[in-house]
Amino acid sequence: MTIGWHFNNTYSKLSDTFREEIKPIPVNSPELVILNENLASELNLNFSKIDKKELSKIFSGNLLPAGSNSIAQAYAGHQFGHFTMLGDGRAVLIGEHMTKSNRKYDIQFKGSGKTAFSRNGDGRAALGPMLREYIISEAMHALKIPTTRSLAVAKTGEDIQREKVLQGAVLTRVASSHIRVGTFQYIAARQKEDELKTLLDYTIDRHYPEIKDSNNKALDLINLLIDRQCNLVVNWMRVGFIHGVMNTDNMAISGETIDYGPCAFMDTYDPKTVFSSIDQTGRYAYCNQPVITKWNLARFAECLVPLINKDQEKAIKTATDTINSFEKKYEEKWMNMMRDKLGLFGLDDKDKFLILDLLTWMHEKKADYTNTFCHLMSLDPKKSELYNDKDFINWKKRWEDRSSKNNSSSKKSIELMRNNNPLFIPRNHKVEEALKAAEQNDLKPFDKILEILEKPYDEQEANVDYQSPSISDEEYKTFCGT
Repeated sequence: MTIGWHFNNTYSKLSDTFREEIKPIPVNSPELVILNENLASELNLNFSKIDKKELSKIFSGNLLPAGSNSIAQAYAGHQFGHFTMLGDGRAVLIGEHMTKSNRKYDIQFKGSGKTAFSRNGDGRAALGPMLREYIISEAMHALKIPTTRSLAVAKTGEDIQREKVLQGAVLTRVASSHIRVGTFQYIAARQKEDELKTLLDYTIDRHYPEIKDSNNKALDLINLLIDRQCNLVVNWMRVGFIHGVMNTDNMAISGETIDYGPCAFMDTYDPKTVFSSIDQTGRYAYCNQPVITKWNLARFAECLVPLINKDQEKAIKTATDTINSFEKKYEEKWMNMMRDKLGLFGLDDKDKFLILDLLTWMHEKKADYTNTFCHLMSLDPKKSELYNDKDFINWKKRWEDRSSKNNSSSKKSIELMRNNNPLFIPRNHKVEEALKAAEQNDLKPFDKILEILEKPYDEQEANVDYQSPSISDEEYKTFCGT
């Protein structure tokens, strides 16, 4: 029985400028940790007749499927605001798999060994961060947020040296593509217009064919990406997700969330929340995510200036005006998202005050972001005394008055809230518990959290302890895991 791989590799046919042909470096003793059977089925792949030993070889990079053509992609990036020429330093794209419905997906190994772009790195990844990406990316998918997915994690049987010795692992990542803002920055930095045009045309063919015949493809692509990234970040804000490292090489042109390094979910509502140990200034804090999105989009527009207009001055003005449309678009989408979270239909001039007053109260009272909306739906896991606060009761009365003006039934209002407010998010302490156990070869907590996060909008009475934030006062910190 064949697995069902169907590769149609187009990126590897671009010139050497864009990539390096390289195979994953074989590992000593591969061992499959987890295989995402639901995702495999969506990709029309069937691994059911393949034994675990063979699967371990496949998902460690020791055995490449027929038709694959592995490459490391070149890209650049502003990392915490500083420009660097980069590339896949520990990842290889093994090929582009086509499903039966003609949807194309990149299949990439992360942690598969050194490439020409590794610099001083060893090209390997640790088990904990790869399992974290598996949990969070699959949770994001279930939360209905555009994201790369995780197909498998395999241990390599090799130790890797970080601050301490860790188990090595390879993650198999599935994405619409791995073209990033940083990919355009890499090509633009070479100042060869023909290469830039090649990348632009390739990107449009792959992701935005509706503008293929446009008079100004570069400008239209910027506008489309503004929309996609607005939608994406509004979704992050909706569920309290903090990406943690929004460098330009971590912004995908497809509009998917990519690169789950020091990411985490906010418990107590505080706009300045930062979890990443390396983000000392709060550049990528929760409240700064829209600001950085605009900044990254401005860097993208700079790359395309030569293709917007032959007159550089006019091109820069056009690009600047286009990027400056971001705030209005974002605010409108954010307001509509918050209305959805509160079950409000239609528009009211006072909605903004109603929303901001709730968020201010949550911040002042250190309320849990997710569970406050659960409370408003009468689905909070524990009846907290916090919601007996006089200011909250007064706010709730205003909200109920506004809700009564909905041109819809209360049933429709609750349905809207239920579709936009998760009951379950990856609670940071529960993620850590699952990762620690998995590193000791106990996968039960890992499997349990995955099962719960598959249905984040559903009531799960047996699992209410997964709805509560940590009771520990210890400050939670995340690490890149590189």
